[in-house]
Amino acid sequence: MKGMKGMKGTSGTPDTPRGPGTSVSTDTSVTTDTIDTSVATDTIDVLVVDDDFMVARVHRTFVERVEPFRVVGVANTGEQATRAVDELHPDLVLLDLYLPDVFGLDVIPRLRASGHDCDVMVISAAREADTVRGAVRHGVVDYLLKPFEFEDLRARLERYAVQRGRLLATVVHGQADVDRVLAGASVPASAAGTLPKGMSVETAELIERTLRTAEGTLSAAECATLAGISRVSARRYLEHFHTVGSADVTLRYGAAGRPERRYRFQG
Repeated sequence: MKGMKGMKGTSGTPDTPRGPGTSVSTDTSVTTDTIDTSVATDTIDVLVVDDDFMVARVHRTFVERVEPFRVVGVANTGEQATRAVDELHPDLVLLDLYLPDVFGLDVIPRLRASGHDCDVMVISAAREADTVRGAVRHGVVDYLLKPFEFEDLRARLERYAVQRGRLLATVVHGQADVDRVLAGASVPASAAGTLPKGMSVETAELIERTLRTAEGTLSAAECATLAGISRVSARRYLEHFHTVGSADVTLRYGAAGRPERRYRFQG
């Protein structure tokens, strides 16, 4: 690992394999941003790669809602992605697999051969076990299936940011330090020990106390009522605790609608 508010999911059709007769655009331009050098050095730069420009736009919007991430470019083909990494040196690539010119996983060895150590998170509709195993062998940091909701991506981005920060700050004194890095999570004294930007230690500790003292599980709405904060804020902290392994999540199914997510503190 390298040192549209209100939207419910990705728009457009899921990525699909391209047949021999599919036309491919000859435009190899890459959409990039002008880099603001005043941005703090802990900003995580992201390249979005997806053959569907509308889906890429949605993914870009999702990413830019999560601190400290910023999108520095968008590519629609494997060739564009390789060139964009050469030019932009992103920290993280969100990689679609069904690209018009190459299978997405084949982009990764090209990047490594060129000396790039950016991390890769697969975002694809590909559900085949062989594809998932191939992604793992190529060292992807995560694999998110389409379609998904904003919260699904945000949880993975925040988990990535925590792990990346931990790796950058790690000093190895012995096997225990290595084990914590490889396990992907250390065990802080409090669940509020490491927080993404925009989250406060005080609110995290309030949510932690609320979960610890609850009898059984709590929904985000129940936790919000007990803690005296908004349901949206409560859910964000609860999902963060789940991401770092401090809270378990179970689903309660009702007569209709989506299942309710219920949280229990670990430890």
